[in-house]
This record gives sequence, C-alpha cells and structure tokens, in this order.
Amino acid sequence: MTAPADVAATFCATLVDEWVRAGLTDAAVSPGSRSTPMTLALLRDGRLRVHVHADERSASYLALGLASASGRPVVVVCTSGTAAAELHPAVVEAHQGRVPLVVVTTDRPAELRDVGAPQTIDQVHLYGSATRWFADPGVPDEATSATWRSFAARSVLESVAPVPGPVHLNLPFREPLLGTAVALPPARDASRPWHRASRSSHASARDLDALAAGFAGRTGVIVAGGGIVDPGGVHRLAEALDWPVVADPRSGCRIPGRLTVSHADAVLRIPAFAEAAAPDVVLRLGDLPASKVLSTWLSLVGAWQVGVHPHGAVVDPDRSLSTVVAAEPGALCAAVADRIPSVREDDGRGRAFADRWCRADAEAAAAITAVLARHPEPTEPATARAALAGVATEGALVVGASMPVRDVEWYGAPREGVRVLSNRGANGIDGVVSTAVGVALTGAPTVALEGDLTFLHDSNGLWGLGSRPVDLTLVVVDNDGGGIFSFLPQGRELPPDLFEAGWGTPHGVDLPALVAAHGIPVERPVTAEEVAGAVATSVAQGGARVVHVRTDRAANVAVHDELHAAVAAAVAPLVGR
Repeated sequence: MTAPADVAATFCATLVDEWVRAGLTDAAVSPGSRSTPMTLALLRDGRLRVHVHADERSASYLALGLASASGRPVVVVCTSGTAAAELHPAVVEAHQGRVPLVVVTTDRPAELRDVGAPQTIDQVHLYGSATRWFADPGVPDEATSATWRSFAARSVLESVAPVPGPVHLNLPFREPLLGTAVALPPARDASRPWHRASRSSHASARDLDALAAGFAGRTGVIVAGGGIVDPGGVHRLAEALDWPVVADPRSGCRIPGRLTVSHADAVLRIPAFAEAAAPDVVLRLGDLPASKVLSTWLSLVGAWQVGVHPHGAVVDPDRSLSTVVAAEPGALCAAVADRIPSVREDDGRGRAFADRWCRADAEAAAAITAVLARHPEPTEPATARAALAGVATEGALVVGASMPVRDVEWYGAPREGVRVLSNRGANGIDGVVSTAVGVALTGAPTVALEGDLTFLHDSNGLWGLGSRPVDLTLVVVDNDGGGIFSFLPQGRELPPDLFEAGWGTPHGVDLPALVAAHGIPVERPVTAEEVAGAVATSVAQGGARVVHVRTDRAANVAVHDELHAAVAAAVAPLVGR
C-alpha cells in the first residue's frame, strides 16, 4: 500500500502532467507549508515555468497578466488561510475580464476545519459566483486515482469554455506533506489531455445575411472595444460600408487609416457634433471603451445597435442594444463584408457622414498636438502619448484602470504593432505592476503606464523584479494622490481640505527611493521632451526600469480643460455653432 504522502505527491504530479498535456506553460506559486505537495510537483516536473512570488496577491496578478497576454490558462498555487483570501481580487478581475486561471488553494483536511486549527479558514466556495467551476475533491485517495486526470483536464476545460474565467480547486492535504510520486495513472492518449474544449462560436449564414442586408445603404459607426482578435476584419467591413471605426486602444483597431477615429471622446463633447454624428446603425464590438462621454452618447443616439462579443456577453449597461451576436468580432465583420454588394447605389450620404467623423477626428488630433506643444513641462496626456509611442513594435502597453486608461483612449495616436491591455473587468487599481510583469514574462517588450496610487497599491510586485527575465518599463505618473477624483464633483465642489482628506489623499512617498530599494534603475525626467526620451531609452536598454514623472493634480485638470476647449474650437466650424 502506498504511503499517504506519496499518494498526495502522485495526485499532484498527475495534475501537472495533465495540465502540460492541455497546453499550459506557466504557474505562479507563493511559498507555504500546506501547498508543499503541489509546489513540489510543479518544481520536480520542470515542464511548466514556475514563477515564485512571496505575496499571493502579486502572484495572482502576475498569473493574470500572463493569461491575458497569452490566452492560455495559468495555474496559481497558494497555501491555506488568508493566503487564499489574497487571491480574491485577481479572481474577480479574471471573472469580469474573462481571463482563464486555474486557482489552486491548498487546505487543511476536513477534521481540522472548524476546530480552531491554525491558518484555517472556510475556503469552500471562497470566491462565490466569481468562478466558472469549484471543486474540493478531499484528501487524495489512491482508490480514486482513475479520476485524477479527468479532474485536472476538466479544470482547464472549465477555465476556457464556454466563457473563459477562473476555476477554483481547493485541495486539502494531510501531514506529512513531503512525499515522492510513484507511477501516474495511465493517460487516455499519449499526447492529448483527458478532455478537450471546443470554443467555436460563430454567427450562422442566415444571421450574416441579415446583418449585411441591415447595414447596406445606411450610415453607421463601428465602436471597437477590447476582445477583438482580427482587427483587419473590422476595417474590411468599415471600408465596405464607409463607416468610421471608433477604436479603443485595447481593440487593436486604432491603426492608421482613413476611417480610424481616435478622439471620439473629445469630439462627442461638442453637442452640435454629437447630434450631427448620429448614425442609423451602431455596431458595437467586444467590450465597451472607458469613455463615459461615448457611453452617454450611445445611450441617447437612437440608432439600431448591434453588439458582437466573442462569448455572447451582453455588454449593455444602458440597455440600448437591439441585437446581440456571439462571435469573434473581427471574423464576423470580415464575413459580413463579403456579403456587402461590391457595387451598390450610393447617394453620397454615407461618404459624407464618414467624412464628417474623420475630418472632426483630424481636427481634434491637430488641436491636441498644438496644445501639448505649448506645455514644455510633463503633462499626463503627453506622458500617455509618450508611453504609447515608446512601446517597441510587437510589444505591449499595460495601462492602469484610472486616469491612464482614459488618457491613452482620449489622446493616444493611431499606431500599428502594439497590444494594449488593461484590467478593465472590475476596473480596479489592484495588481497593475504584477499584471505588467506577467505580460512581460510572455516575451513581449512591455511598457506599463500607471498612477502613483496604483503603483503603491502593488509595490510588492517589485519584489524580485530585477532578476526576472523581462523587458519592462514602468512609467509612473506621480501627482501625490488620487488624480482622477479632481475631475469628479468631489474635487470641484468640496472644500479643498475636506477633498484632500477623503479623496486627494496625498501619500508623500519618495517613489524613486522605493524603486531604488528594490535595486531597479529609475529615471526622473523633468520636461515633456525628456519623458519621451526616457521611455524610448528605457525600452531600448531592456530589463526592468522605472520612469518617474512628477505632475500636479490641479494643473492636470487645467490642461484637460484646455484640450477640450481647443478641440471644440477646431471642430465647431465643421458642424456650425
């Protein structure tokens, strides 16, 4: 009879083997005692890259970044007790953002629960409805070994289909925890996992024909958000219909082109333009952009609105969608484009409508460039532009979910060869440093743009960063507090002392000193030109580096107001005052 510790070791080794068969390549592990069988199995197998991080929250966001950038599930392992609770924010983000994770919390056996045993909490369904699947198989039992491979393969399957997201495996182990794996249960196939997922979601030919018939000959706007695999298909449809593409940077569709619109937030702030820009049809692809101005316009525009999401998600907070289609947005657009007549009657209305959008966007771009040129000091919009421009070709930009994601959306110029990612599932500031580390671990040269509070919130993500094999430039905008609140009624209407106490929250931390304590090089540019140069230099040098940019919260509000006014002045003549 096999010793219990060896049974546990064999169980864990079987899980790892099945995960490898399913195509997994990475695991994030935080040290702990109760997780010893699982951690040993990963380290002894050697086929998965094991990323060790002492902070469970940072480890889970590192895994989130890896999974977001690669599209493959990543395993997260932690010990029992509050360690498991530390994973909760990343689990919520993975759930909301549809990111596949296999979350493994290790636990005390049943006889040690609810009796005051140390480092023991209730981990059963710890993450509630935020998981795609939960399983607690009990202490490994040799009698159930025939089910182990199915259990491991299902954990991967459930994390990717039908809707990607986190699964939670709560694995109890009894002491002793150090064991040696014996022969693994036989696999069903020499090279494949026990179960495989099929993720084919596409519209029927009848649906495609109906969409083509409904789109042809009508004015329209394509709103492209995150979650698009084939941006080229989106632009094919735009060209076939003469529809402008309002392209969120995360969509991959913000590339140079006649119909690309990069400054929708700016131009839709002008009431006359917002009214003149109302189309017959709005085609909304993937997730919604961050812009509240755009969302408000969509809620009031009165057009036939069609939503296309790869997982059929209803992304419709204002209840304005008429039709929802489950399909990869780019592939659907390409298929509809093939059904649009190549020669069709055109009274010129469609081309004039598209030209109005594109001329307004061009005027907005020129006005923004002119305003920023008048500011030699670092500004947050110019820093966002510099971060985007500085990303290496085929690299990635990770954007904090507060003001940075908005500045990139509002002011980022079109460019090719950059993937933009942001934790916009739950829109929190948690784990952004670690998410960026995870993205960079995929091998993509990565730039991260985040505010000071976001950076401080995950400063533990810097632990060991200098020794990780990454090319990562962290651009930190430091305005000594919560800059986004200065744009809200709290910042405009409350007395300054009350606002600073509850929302401005100046931290007073010497961020360069904090970075230096982790042994990471830091640059401190003092002009806008130096910011752009520092980002470019850091990217060229490689490794882990920080660019620290000081700004002022009140001045930041003023420059945003100046930009909005300049765009309004430039665009107003196109539509009449």
